[in-house]
Amino acid sequence: MSQEQLNNPLHGLTLQTILTRLQEHYGWDGLYQRVRVNCFSNDPSIKSSLKFLRKTQWARDKVEKLYIDTFS
Repeated sequence: MSQEQLNNPLHGLTLQTILTRLQEHYGWDGLYQRVRVNCFSNDPSIKSSLKFLRKTQWARDKVEKLYIDTFS
């Protein structure tokens, strides 16, 4: 394992796992309050949110930071 990955709290986690845990913890409304993206407020689903987050790096970065702040 590289030195970079030793200190990466997201190593081994998929985006789907991260999003699912956050959604279970905060709910869609809570996620939207913390990360203002429409995929969390307009007819939200894991599938549509994953599609958006995979294409939008700034939003993915915010979701990953929220995961680290919440569960670390």
